[in-house]
Amino acid sequence: MKLDLTGQHILVTGASRGIGRALARALAGAGAQVALHCHRHRDEAETLAAELGRGARVFPADLADLDACERLFDDVVAAYGRLHTLVNNAGIALETPLDAPTADWAAAWHRTMAINLRAAELLCRRALQHFRTHGGGRIINVASRAAFRGDTPEYMTYAASKGGLVALTRSIARGFGKDNVCAFTLAPGFVRTDMARDFIDTYGERHVLADLALDRLTEPEDLAPFVVLLASGLADHATGCTIDINAGSYVH
Repeated sequence: MKLDLTGQHILVTGASRGIGRALARALAGAGAQVALHCHRHRDEAETLAAELGRGARVFPADLADLDACERLFDDVVAAYGRLHTLVNNAGIALETPLDAPTADWAAAWHRTMAINLRAAELLCRRALQHFRTHGGGRIINVASRAAFRGDTPEYMTYAASKGGLVALTRSIARGFGKDNVCAFTLAPGFVRTDMARDFIDTYGERHVLADLALDRLTEPEDLAPFVVLLASGLADHATGCTIDINAGSYVH
């Protein structure tokens, strides 16, 4: 089976590094034109756009800023004329100790929710409006296994934000299927990315592997085939589903 995304325009948030970069490469490799969102790592995003070709372009935006989210969507549609799939991948994980000062605790919760959930819901809203007038589309939201099993105490805010993202995705799937809109969640476990580097450096890779059923850490590229499949339309009857990509850490 060959998955061909030729003619599709796909926005990937957080595309300059890690999971987002792997997803963008796979989507472009299947023929899609990919809009690469970035924030602080524009040079990496520009390098990726040059590598991908196929009309890939970079769209910088601070997702903590509501106006910037709106401009991001408008700029992508203005550049390509049509969006077929939105991939909400961008996210942060801020360590928030229970005994942190209240102001610091609140600031971490606010920023985490702003980027991981509020930006995603706003982009989903704009995508839904666009899809309803352009024959439909697909939304793929990258959540986390933390949405289901929780996380360590210092990362409760991260788990809560990802739990909200799962509920948002299911609501979209239930509410907009008749508009030819499908929505899916990916729930990766521990993935070898820059965001995970501090934990690996502190506790060691063997500590992480002990929680897995497999004997290797999940790589960003392990998520990519699922996103290509979901964007292709061949899995539309799985709308509303969550795909767990966590090396068996639920069942181990």
